[in-house]
Parts: sequence; structure tokens; C-alpha cells
Amino acid sequence: MAKILNGRKLALRIRKNLKRKIAKSNIQPGLAAILVGNDPASETYVGLKEKASAEVGIYFEKYLFPAKTAQASIIRKIKKLNRDKKIHGILVQLPLPGRLNENKVIQTIDVRKDADGFHAENVKLFLKGKSVIQPGLPFGIVTLLVSTHVSLKNKHAHILAKSPIFISPLKKMLEERGVNVSSGRKITAAKNADIVISALGRPHFMEAKHIKKGAVVIDVGYNRKGKKVVGDVHPSVIKKAGHLSPVPGGVGPMTVALLLENTYQLAKHIRRHS
Repeated sequence: MAKILNGRKLALRIRKNLKRKIAKSNIQPGLAAILVGNDPASETYVGLKEKASAEVGIYFEKYLFPAKTAQASIIRKIKKLNRDKKIHGILVQLPLPGRLNENKVIQTIDVRKDADGFHAENVKLFLKGKSVIQPGLPFGIVTLLVSTHVSLKNKHAHILAKSPIFISPLKKMLEERGVNVSSGRKITAAKNADIVISALGRPHFMEAKHIKKGAVVIDVGYNRKGKKVVGDVHPSVIKKAGHLSPVPGGVGPMTVALLLENTYQLAKHIRRHS
């Protein structure tokens, strides 16, 4: 039976530490969130980020755009936030409606205000070891893995994902800890992995038969099934895995906490270089 990895508990510790750091500093970090359309999962995530920001002492602005908004209008707003001195971090909640060019919208964010670490320039800087922040989602996953106290050295990890912006930083973080990493979309490739990370967004597609006994399974999927939120991992996996990061309550809270930490780090960096 798998040990459940409690992302909420770990995230709470990060947020409490961040609240202390902000209170001691003379900086008021500011975070702006852009949400396009009315995807329920995205609305939930932005709501959690707003609440957590207030809790740690981060000023928060939220901009909601109807799904039919022209891409030029969203880009105009981002450019305005790039110039706003109260704002140190900007995030665009993904996914965007299909007709919008996700990459173009993200690349409009000033590299110095890219709180998620998704900007191509920031990914390049991170891979060279020169970035101000660590991309929140990959770092949240690695923090959860470290919390298992399972030695990561010489383990084989398989990442089920399609986005290079997600895979590249995560691969680097894992390899720095001595992990051998493969990636791709085929579930069959996960069968012999010691660590399986799934971010394909396919509800309950990974079953017990797809993993090896005792594997550490990190579920990054966030899917709606009726009124319920479910991950990529089927409940049957709990009986075969050694550790399991659940949905909800696993990677999600970690990503929010590390986004806020990034906003604080960006605020400090902007202050230092202004």
C-alpha cells in the first residue's frame, strides 16, 4: 500500500517560512494573475493563489478576460503590467482557450516578472544555472520526491508529458540528484521506472498494471470528472506503488507555495537592480 505524499502539509511549511521572510523585509511583493475564459479548474487555481497571497503578505491583482477576448487585448494588459512598479510577478493561468497562441502570450511577460518560470528565456537561464528563480511546478515535484526520503541516486524516472518547457527543467533537477531520466507520452515506457511522473491530463488513465511494484508515482494531472477533480492516476495504483502524490492535495499546493516564493525572489531581484 502506497504512502501518500501530503503536498498540503509541505506547502504550509513553505508558506509559513515565506510569511516570516516578507514580514522581516521592507518589500511588498506584488503578483498579477491573468485568467482567460471560465475553465472551472483554472478558476479554482487562481482563487487558491489569491487566498495564499493574502495569507503570506503578497499584494495580488486579478484580471479576468472572457473566452472570446482578442489576443492583442491580453498582450496589451501584460505589457502594461510589465511596466507597473507595484507588480513583481505575472502569471497567465494555463491552459488558454485553443484559439490563442499560448507561447506568444507567455513570451510577452517580462523575463524579470515571469513568476511561473515558463518564459523560454527563463528556461534557458535555468538550464545554464543562471536564473533568479526555479520553475515552480518542476521544483514542487522534486520537493515532494525528496520528502519520501527514498534515495534518488541511480533511480530511473519516466516523465509522461508533452511540453518541453515542463520536461527540460524537471529533467535537469532530477539529473542533478543522480536520477536517470526518460520522457515521452507512451504509458508502456513507465513500466520499469522507479519514479513515474504523469502530466498528460488524461483522467485515471494510469492503472496498477502500468507501473512496477514499489514505484514512486507523482500525479500532476488535474481533470474534471463530473463535479469531481481527479488526476491521471487510477485509484488501483495505491495498492502497488510505494509512494503516491494524490490529486487533489499533492503537487497543486506545492506549485502555489513555490509561485509565491518566486514572486518574493523576483521582488528582491527587481529592488536590487532598480
